[in-house]
Amino acid sequence: MGEPVNLAHIGSFACATLLYYLFSVRTVVRRQEGERGLRWVGHFLLVALVALLLRAGVLSLLLQLGLAAHWAIVFAAVAAMVVLRAGNSLSLASGKWTLGGPRSFAVALIICAALLRLIYSSQVELLPEEGYYWNYSRHLDIGYLDHPPMVAWLIRLGTSLFGNTELGVRFGAMCTSAVASLFVYRFTRNLFDEASAWVAVVLVQLLPFFFFSGFLMTPDAPLTAAWAALLYYLERALIADRPSAWWGAGLALGLGLLSKYTIAMLVPAALIFIVWDAQARHWLRSWRPYAAGVLGLLIFSPVIFWNATHEWASFVFQTSRRLAESPRFSLHKLILSALILLTPVGAVSLLGGTQLLSCRRRRFLLLAMVVPFTVFFFFSLRHEVKFDWTGASWLAAVPALASAVVSPPAGRLADWVRRAWVPTLTILFLIYGAAFHYLVLGLPGVGYGTQMELVPVGWRSLGEQLAAVEADIRRKTGAEPLVVGLNRYELASELAFYAPDRVRSVNQTSSDSLFGGVGLMYTRWFPPAAARGKNILLVGWAPQDLDREAVRTRVLRLDPIQEGVLTRNGHMIRHYYYRLAHGYADVPFQ
Repeated sequence: MGEPVNLAHIGSFACATLLYYLFSVRTVVRRQEGERGLRWVGHFLLVALVALLLRAGVLSLLLQLGLAAHWAIVFAAVAAMVVLRAGNSLSLASGKWTLGGPRSFAVALIICAALLRLIYSSQVELLPEEGYYWNYSRHLDIGYLDHPPMVAWLIRLGTSLFGNTELGVRFGAMCTSAVASLFVYRFTRNLFDEASAWVAVVLVQLLPFFFFSGFLMTPDAPLTAAWAALLYYLERALIADRPSAWWGAGLALGLGLLSKYTIAMLVPAALIFIVWDAQARHWLRSWRPYAAGVLGLLIFSPVIFWNATHEWASFVFQTSRRLAESPRFSLHKLILSALILLTPVGAVSLLGGTQLLSCRRRRFLLLAMVVPFTVFFFFSLRHEVKFDWTGASWLAAVPALASAVVSPPAGRLADWVRRAWVPTLTILFLIYGAAFHYLVLGLPGVGYGTQMELVPVGWRSLGEQLAAVEADIRRKTGAEPLVVGLNRYELASELAFYAPDRVRSVNQTSSDSLFGGVGLMYTRWFPPAAARGKNILLVGWAPQDLDREAVRTRVLRLDPIQEGVLTRNGHMIRHYYYRLAHGYADVPFQ
């Protein structure tokens, strides 16, 4: 794959689409009147863009599987034509594209979002975080320093089915996305109606946090599914007054705690609702909520046991260690993250049109959103917050947003919000598709940035180049070198995954923790004593990383620094540097 394939793919699609328009679509457009005809042309262009982005994924996937280019383009063209014809049929049948009306448009968006993730899941290179969690799964345990073990267990399941591949790593994320969508559908239908439930599924498939939590395999993927399930069962218990729902709530809470600790913030939200709401207050005298809490703790008990036998390391890492960080005001980042995760349209809808305090169900949604956000609000006044931290908590906003689309309050603002959702979601889909196209096939004339930690392009090439370096070291020294990426976990995790032999590389790759840096779980997987006497292939992004005092004082001898270059489609990505260190010592030489 490369620039010629990219240009040929886009050029041939443009020609085919133009011919399709001239000989098939134009006659239909001429029969439309005025605004309807212009709208249909706009729909055709949007459907064509969707078809192009999906076709690119099919083409690159077939080429990756080894199919000859002339056959790959045929199958990709057929896939694009199916999308074009289906999209155009939808346009003719529905006229306007609206959410909350006929179900066909909502279903089309859901299918397109699922296809986009599925087609590209095995092609987009792993983010360093995903590579790190894949290393979790190769060191399978009931607890880890920085997260509970659910992400590791799901990756181990996926790689058991599909091998140590990108698809194997991400399979669990796509499954948990489907689970989250199911519970959001049922949750919203219980609170409002069927039409709102379908809109809610569209939102949970296409809003930024939820789209990527269904693609990237991080703890947020299972957390989102568990959060959606817990909201559903709490609503059944507290609003519908069904005693059996407490068992589902306990199960969802336990699974959520195995995914990420933040789901615990729904517990005080539920307690406040019980105390506040007169109809729910009787649950304080029932044994069932307490039994649900015990069930959740029993499911969570492996993590408690791991912490108890590891100096409470994970609990300390996520609490007192974060609180002890240098003071830093980041409320602006928290607000910006809400605007990005909900989109400005969603934020305006929540602020202006949902009337959350008008009934019990909306009071429940308010608490499910406000309690977690309040925690992050006070934390952000003195500490750094990350953009994804509040992501799952916005699941409580989804039913309200969906209801505002189907049954908007009176007023110009509410009407504008309702009409703005379709272009907003369409633009989001096109952004996701263009980003995947860029990461896999590239975009004509557009290069790549140097921040591979954020834009995952070049890791495969780095793995291949360093594999050749390792082979040369083995030939010259007769010994297997330990590969060490000189940063926290990013280099080590990606180098382990993109090595030719991924099973062997897990036990031959470590991080900067060997030289006094922060290595998170690498500190435990590769204690310095385990590397004593080994030759180490040092890899870093800057020459000074390989020549600092912490490196020089822990080895017997250093070979000269070598430079490598990473490129894609003729565009340079970045330089990297490596050198061989002989005779590692776990304590500095005097």
